[in-house]
Amino acid sequence: MSPSNDNFALISLKDTCALTSMSKTMIHRLRSEGRFPAAAELGEKRIAFSRKEVHDWIAQKLAARAA
Repeated sequence: MSPSNDNFALISLKDTCALTSMSKTMIHRLRSEGRFPAAAELGEKRIAFSRKEVHDWIAQKLAARAA
């Protein structure tokens, strides 16, 4: 995948959990509070997240600990 297309790459909820080290429940809670990137609904029971947005969210958390 080229770097320009990475902005449109979607990752599953399972992969999002692995990247963030958080449970599905925690991700859903943060989403409902507006503190996590919004999911793209792919079907009735299928969601995915923007890889870039999740990486950016992680980067913000890492930057905040240094502040």
